Amino acid sequence: MLEIDTVLEDFSQGLLRLTLNRPDKLNSFNEDMHLALRRGLERARDDAEIRAVLLTGSGRGFCAGQDLGDRDPRKGTPDLGHTIETYYNPLLRLIRTIEKPIVCAVNGVAAGAGANIALACDITLAARSSRFIQAFAKIGLVPDSGGTWSLPRLIGEARAKALVLTAEPLSAEKAADWGLIWKAVDDEQLLDEATKLGQQLASGPTKGLGLTKRAIQAAATNSLDQQLDLERDLQREAGHSADYAEGVSAFLDKRKPEFKGQ
Repeated sequence: MLEIDTVLEDFSQGLLRLTLNRPDKLNSFNEDMHLALRRGLERARDDAEIRAVLLTGSGRGFCAGQDLGDRDPRKGTPDLGHTIETYYNPLLRLIRTIEKPIVCAVNGVAAGAGANIALACDITLAARSSRFIQAFAKIGLVPDSGGTWSLPRLIGEARAKALVLTAEPLSAEKAADWGLIWKAVDDEQLLDEATKLGQQLASGPTKGLGLTKRAIQAAATNSLDQQLDLERDLQREAGHSADYAEGVSAFLDKRKPEFKGQ
């Protein structure tokens, strides 16, 4: 296992596990962790051997958002717009544009930007003891890291407004019931189940899975006609892939396919 300061990387069977590693700070973001996570995601984007990503946290929490000790207004007014543009927005854009499945395993609290980064991943599982907290209202801020975009799309405007204006913690089970995450699992099973899912995706036809991710995300802003055209174009691309040829051949030969992500 390679430790890059505040993020641990572990690669096995096509799956890259990225573990936020500031457990004494509930994995809250400082500059080093931002840059280390970005490097890990860029590696996942660029390395053909990496077929899927699993993001989780060390210790008793997933991520408490920004380390406020680094943004103390008593030491001078911070430019939070610069923080968003320099650190958080690039992370969110990477997560959304990497055409490989990204699984998130939420252990413990996911607050502020930590919650919204978890929700930006493709499939999010959470331990039953986990809580999602839109903590921004507690300190007079606006939800960031895509929260104002993703929350109303996932759970509707009424629930989104209530969550962000009250900063009320949301349990993992209720998050699953509302469609905010994929599912809640027993605490002791979280990492095993998330790893199994990540490995399943990594061994699958990841070329087509990446194109599917692109199509589903585009639907948020496309008209029906635009989406139908996109499906046509992406299906044409998928149909020329080695994974498609292998999948059909394996089906006809009655054998298990061996996908390469190509």
